[in-house]
Amino acid sequence: MADRVGSVAELWRYPVKSMQGERVDATVAGERGLSGDRGWAVVDAETGHVVSAKRPKLWLTMLECAAAYAEEPQGDGPAAPVRIALPDGREVHSDDPDRDRLLSDALGRPVTLESRMPEDATYELRAADAEGLDVPEPDRLTESRVGVVAPPGTFFDTSTLHVLATETLEALAGMHPDGRWDMRRFRPNVLVTLDEPPAEGFAENAWVGHSLGLGDETEAVVLAPMPRCVMTTLPQGELPRDPLILRTLAERNRQELGEHGNFACVGAMVNVSVPGRVAAGDEVSVRPQ
Repeated sequence: MADRVGSVAELWRYPVKSMQGERVDATVAGERGLSGDRGWAVVDAETGHVVSAKRPKLWLTMLECAAAYAEEPQGDGPAAPVRIALPDGREVHSDDPDRDRLLSDALGRPVTLESRMPEDATYELRAADAEGLDVPEPDRLTESRVGVVAPPGTFFDTSTLHVLATETLEALAGMHPDGRWDMRRFRPNVLVTLDEPPAEGFAENAWVGHSLGLGDETEAVVLAPMPRCVMTTLPQGELPRDPLILRTLAERNRQELGEHGNFACVGAMVNVSVPGRVAAGDEVSVRPQ
């Protein structure tokens, strides 16, 4: 038996990895997550690393770029054409022959825009973000493979869906009242409004190991709490830099993720098990696997 826990408040996808995304009213959720999510990525032409704002000293400008699809992606098919709004107001289209030069100028390094993941792709990040909170030299740079628990060839860092409850953000706002607990800091795909907020404030932790129903068709497996990184603290749009965002998570919701380490977490890592259509307003339910 599945128990209703709430409803889908918002759906978000991020056409280009590490750029701002777009809100959609309805879409298809499949093996590769929401249709079109992380369909593209920027690759550093010098190092071959997939570009990620997890290394903000190089790639903070990525969060100032916004990506949206020029036409609706078709399920798990090829990446649809995308348009990118640059910080200076210019717009770059994926089918523009000059796209890589324009992106390189905006980001300050030679880059390419890719819809297919390079073989053995990795990205750079802090040791604390990759190995857990208690590692020595937390700011040491390390590398991580793209797509740890995602289908091969995708640009996801971990799972293909990220689910987050609005009540979790409200609870965190009470723990750090001066912070801007905006969902954009956490880049969820499915923002859920709960029927009854849990007393402890982190409903997603209790969903781990369960099946999540999204609407009448879609089911997904909740794998683990979602580990958070320095990206949650970075400025974007009118949101200021705020190191206390990550510190608050570390103090209030540390989670052991098996052999991977101890992490500040919020939200849930989820992979779709039964594909289907999902829309804002759909019922969200939880049942044992």
